[in-house]
Amino acid sequence: MPSWIGAVILPLLGLLLSLPAGADVKARSCGEVRQAYGAKGFSLADIPYQEIAGEHLRICPQEYTCCTTEMEDKLSQQSKLEFENLVEETSHFVRTTFVSRHKKFDEFFRELLENAEKSLNDMFVRTYGMLYMQNSEVFQDLFTELKRYYTGGNVNLEEMLNDFWARLLERMFQLINPQYHFSEDYLECVSKYTDQLKPFGDVPRKLKIQVTRAFIAARTFVQGLTVGREVANRVSKVSPTPGCIRALMKMLYCPYCRGLPTVRPCNNYCLNVMKGCLANQADLDTEWNLFIDAMLLVAERLEGPFNIESVMDPIDVKISEAIMNMQENSMQVSAKVFQGCGQPKPAPALRSARSAPENFNTRFRPYNPEERPTTAAGTSLDRLVTDIKEKLKLSKKVWSALPYTICKDESVTAGTSNEEECWNGHSKARYLPEIMNDGLTNQINNPEVDVDITRPDTFIRQQIMALRVMTNKLKNAYNGNDVNFQDTSDESSGSGSGSGCMDDVCPTEFEFVTTEAPAMDPDRREVDSSAAQRGHSLLSWSLTCIVLALQRLCR
Repeated sequence: MPSWIGAVILPLLGLLLSLPAGADVKARSCGEVRQAYGAKGFSLADIPYQEIAGEHLRICPQEYTCCTTEMEDKLSQQSKLEFENLVEETSHFVRTTFVSRHKKFDEFFRELLENAEKSLNDMFVRTYGMLYMQNSEVFQDLFTELKRYYTGGNVNLEEMLNDFWARLLERMFQLINPQYHFSEDYLECVSKYTDQLKPFGDVPRKLKIQVTRAFIAARTFVQGLTVGREVANRVSKVSPTPGCIRALMKMLYCPYCRGLPTVRPCNNYCLNVMKGCLANQADLDTEWNLFIDAMLLVAERLEGPFNIESVMDPIDVKISEAIMNMQENSMQVSAKVFQGCGQPKPAPALRSARSAPENFNTRFRPYNPEERPTTAAGTSLDRLVTDIKEKLKLSKKVWSALPYTICKDESVTAGTSNEEECWNGHSKARYLPEIMNDGLTNQINNPEVDVDITRPDTFIRQQIMALRVMTNKLKNAYNGNDVNFQDTSDESSGSGSGSGCMDDVCPTEFEFVTTEAPAMDPDRREVDSSAAQRGHSLLSWSLTCIVLALQRLCR
């Protein structure tokens, strides 16, 4: 054999003998890995052209590898970032649902209140003119307090509504008795007769039930959307543990180190990694589902008996009906008040010559629920509720479903149909371990992620507590009760299944109920009953004629 042949062949034989068993020249190339690594935005200076010994690797199998220590560190950080993005993207639907629907409901309720106040003001200015404008702060204060309650203010709705009717009685009592002068003490005595005499008929009682329940439901529902939004935003921003990061690196990028950058993880392998990394999030699911169920129950109330739109749209008409009822019973109311509070002092001559205001005698046509207007954002409450109910149902079990949603993504795993040609954490082959159940305690034997089941995530536990508190509020709202102001009266607390006294159930007529007034102070002067009765008879007869005439015109 010529000497030049030996000089070529002998080094080649030595090179072949130095290769590991089963290796070939092509398998040692890191060309595919270099291309995939560079596509991630990393510098190719970190990566060798051929496989090197892997004793330096801390996470991936310590075999011949295309990864340096620097590459393993960078890919480990990359796997952490990709996992955080995957969780955020997967929970995008539930987060946007609560963000967008909270905005729509809040806009709707605020505009509904603004429209109701404007409607009442326009109607009363047109009908009662200067008399209303001189007393408009009574009505403005009503809407100010309703808005304050809706936005979270510490307002007792029942007390506030009682105060409104008491103040309205004081103002009207002066208007229907202009021949007298009333001191502050006397007017305070008058207001005490609001419940006994029922001068406004049954309107205050019915309206109190309707307003309190509707506002409690509306405010609590929007608060629920706020809590859902905050919890979803917080939980979707995960902070993986060191054990989780190691498992993610092994699943997502150890194929790179083994020279298999195009081989994706097995589906079941992915599930075990995600169940270990998202164990605490899965524990949120039970309380989250209870919260969603409570939201759906209150949504049903908003559609039906606690519909704030059907309460606020005709509130101007209902208050006007109450005022008319007071006028029709002005003689009896005044006589009872004079009996209980004493004979007031006569007003100066100029004032006493005036009679009861004639422009306080207009009755409005009945409100028709079918004429419900479109308000905020070009929609109605029914349409908003129908939409949110569909979205809420889809958001149930969202946290325990995260691993399944992530692992069925074709960009993450090889899918369920390719169980043989996938990465199992060691090589390209079937993944054999069983899939873990959901939740922290079930990860005690997770083969992929080191999970300390004795240390629940305190942050997740805070979210569970926030959901629990909100669910309790929602359950109370469903029953017509405010957590801050529990109603103990038989009138409006209810059993939770009833709708209160709604217009389609309760009688619409207004009945004047005479109640015995407290005994008159013996030091007060006796009323000249005959003079007072003659004056009131004339006034009542005049008012009745005007009302009947207007009713005929309205027909």
